[in-house]
Amino acid sequence: MSLRKQTPSDFLKQIIGRPVVVKLNSGVDNRGVLACLDGYMNIAVEQTEEYVNGQLKNKYGDAFLRGNNVLYISTQKRKM
Repeated sequence: MSLRKQTPSDFLKQIIGRPVVVKLNSGVDNRGVLACLDGYMNIAVEQTEEYVNGQLKNKYGDAFLRGNNVLYISTQKRKM
């Protein structure tokens, strides 16, 4: 069995179209469906919900998050 090392770029390409959590430097979480991103980590998210201290604050249809504000991006478990 051969294990292939996965780069961060490979991971990001695999999660397009899936639910994600984008944590900003300010501590705000944006949750939604990853639409696309570029090399600067500028991120477009659909069905976006903004959470501050775990509390839902706003809902946006589509959101554009500037890459220099992004702390990390992770996959979100699908809601059943």
